[in-house]
Amino acid sequence: MSKQSLQPSDLFPSADYGFAQVVAAEGKKLVFCAGQTAWDKDNNLIGGDDLGKQMEKTLENISIDLAEAGATMQDVCRLTIYIVDYHPGLLDTIAAELGKAFDKDSLPANTLLGIQALAVPEFLVEVEATAVIDV
Repeated sequence: MSKQSLQPSDLFPSADYGFAQVVAAEGKKLVFCAGQTAWDKDNNLIGGDDLGKQMEKTLENISIDLAEAGATMQDVCRLTIYIVDYHPGLLDTIAAELGKAFDKDSLPANTLLGIQALAVPEFLVEVEATAVIDV
């Protein structure tokens, strides 16, 4: 798979926020991950009311999804992140977790949405991912 994270000079530099403005990818197989949350395999919520810990587990679950399809986090081209009761003060927490999950030179494109609620009241975050691989 060929993936290129791009930063147009006429847009703000987004890498410090954990995403690329544009991703160009070429491969043979698309991988679409359903929205993942901070549940473990037994439906136990990991992280309680800590957004950072929930985000970390959510991204770990994305990684598990990807591995099942033969992909890794570095193959991710696009994320959609849903945050309950989002406010700008949460951005540093989200960016820190994205920075741990992705190489800075291989960041995915990303949309972050503040929403009222998710499927379970205790969920603070849900993340969808799309990857491209050659397998």
